[in-house]
Amino acid sequence: MSTSTPIHTDPSDVALTDPSRTGASRTGLSKPVAALIVAGVLGASAVLGRRNAPDPSHPKTRRWYKRLDKPGFTPPDAVFGAVWPVLETGLAVGGYRLMRAPADPRRNAAVGLWLLNTAMVGGWTELFFRKRALETSAIAAGGMVVTGAAYVATAAKVDRPAAGLGVPFVAWLGFATVLATRISQRNDTRR
Repeated sequence: MSTSTPIHTDPSDVALTDPSRTGASRTGLSKPVAALIVAGVLGASAVLGRRNAPDPSHPKTRRWYKRLDKPGFTPPDAVFGAVWPVLETGLAVGGYRLMRAPADPRRNAAVGLWLLNTAMVGGWTELFFRKRALETSAIAAGGMVVTGAAYVATAAKVDRPAAGLGVPFVAWLGFATVLATRISQRNDTRR
């Protein structure tokens, strides 16, 4: 009687392990696939954020935001416009590096957290600017600090430069959480 385990040869399983069928290789996703994913994910987040931005193209949102009672440490609008492209560039390069890393559970966890964080950025603008849910957006910002820190810690096990590129993002999220919390505390959320 044989004690060896039979080899399972279901052809559908090949797609899960054959790198040529997923755009992956021993070095992770191919350059074009990784770049397309990063561009698509960050582009979708940017479109959602732009849709809710308190800029001249959204006068009602702009007026509402200008009327909020904000703490003295609120940066001028131009600072937000300067900071986010830098943070998004760090996220883009970090995400690209992770996707190019060899696929394994640690890499996949880091990519999953990267995807979650980029999605949460767009989602936060929806909560704060479109729904004007100040308290909920402050809580969500705190959650983003946690998921952002988890992203950096997980990415560090795969690619230290990718993790380092996420540190400014987490630092900004910490500041944004304090700011969102103070705005929520200073304003009647029923406005």
